[in-house]
Amino acid sequence: MKIGILTSPNQWFIPYAKQLSKQIKDSKLLFCHAEIEDGFDVLFILSYHKIIPENILQKNRHNIVIHASDLPKGKGWAPMFWQILEGKNEIPFTMFEASTGVDDGDVYMKKTLQLDGFELNEELRKKQANFTIEMCLEFLNNYEKYKTPKPQIGKESFYPKRTAKDSRLDIDKTIREQFNLLRIVNNTEYPAFFEIDGHRYILKIEKADSENR
Repeated sequence: MKIGILTSPNQWFIPYAKQLSKQIKDSKLLFCHAEIEDGFDVLFILSYHKIIPENILQKNRHNIVIHASDLPKGKGWAPMFWQILEGKNEIPFTMFEASTGVDDGDVYMKKTLQLDGFELNEELRKKQANFTIEMCLEFLNNYEKYKTPKPQIGKESFYPKRTAKDSRLDIDKTIREQFNLLRIVNNTEYPAFFEIDGHRYILKIEKADSENR
């Protein structure tokens, strides 16, 4: 089978896309859909942030996206982080066929990622990426089982895009009440912050080494 892996340049998933490419013999790693010429039997579209035109999708037998929600619930942006804010530690992942709509393609498989409830941003991203890789490999290794997708069933819902302002802490709430928000902030790109009397303060979080606990 001819396998392609498409991801956006200059973002967090690239090391994992390279890892997946190494695990799939003769696969091709791409950073723009315009690079697709003859098409692929399977194109994994992972953490890719551009709309792919229909004529490009039609070149491939399967255009596979993995979304961290129980589609059609939780379409949209940062679904795993939104669910963590909701207090969930069982995060469903849906593998589906890409289309020109918003996360509305037919479903190949669903799997659930179990979190322990104490991971911070970097570890959450690592678990998300490794789980995504596992699903891709399972699809290829059990192709006959998964090759025919089924329509999404149920009522859809959408998560909005998160921005830096969503990392704001409420000074009148406890750390425990806001711990899930602290888990998903990024100390560099969108750190936690709070404001008091017109002054803004940045709050960074990291796990202590076991030796220092």
